[in-house]
Amino acid sequence: MGTISSEKKSPEQIRIAFFDLDRTITGAVSGRLLVTGAYGRGLMKKSDILKALWLSSAYRLNLRDPVGIMNEMILWVKGIKVSDFEDLCSYVVSEALLPSVFKEAVAEIGFHRRNNVRTVLLSSSVSPICRRISHHLDIEDMICSELEASEGILTGMSEGALCYGEEKARRIGEYCEKNNSSPADAWYYGDSISDLPALSIVGNPVCVNPDRQLEKEAFKREWKICRWK
Repeated sequence: MGTISSEKKSPEQIRIAFFDLDRTITGAVSGRLLVTGAYGRGLMKKSDILKALWLSSAYRLNLRDPVGIMNEMILWVKGIKVSDFEDLCSYVVSEALLPSVFKEAVAEIGFHRRNNVRTVLLSSSVSPICRRISHHLDIEDMICSELEASEGILTGMSEGALCYGEEKARRIGEYCEKNNSSPADAWYYGDSISDLPALSIVGNPVCVNPDRQLEKEAFKREWKICRWK
């Protein structure tokens, strides 16, 4: 299973606001930045970059199963030391992701916290990225993808299912149950059609800078649309 920071069921009922990361809190895309950063540090070969570009194109054009594509995308980390990957993630967060954070996202996170709503980062991004973003933005908890490691070396596989698509909706349900809450009382902020299952399960769906397919669904279902810069 991917990372869920809160493991114990809360004794009192709470409300929860779940936030996606890429293109929702940040304008930049963490996976893309990790790949370019890894290549610059000699952690990726040119053939890995070309494969990543091909997989990215296949994903955008919906040529293959997206979950399968994402599992292939993480193969490039195989053989990298966990410590080197942590350093890479720290660099990507500080130099590229944090400068791209939408000011409206910061305001929205603050609004929920002032109103006693727990904020949770819910992202397919990997835990070293999500942990640092959560800390810097004072987000209270995180649910994300975890990479498998053996003896301090990444294996190129995920630990459990990647936190993507239907898995996000499942994680919302699981987290709410553990914390004496209900998805019907929750918010989810997302940007992509892949977020449709998560948006559909909550009572307060918010589409942030939605892609074309999600925007169409949002209009049809009368969901809130935000344009953040």
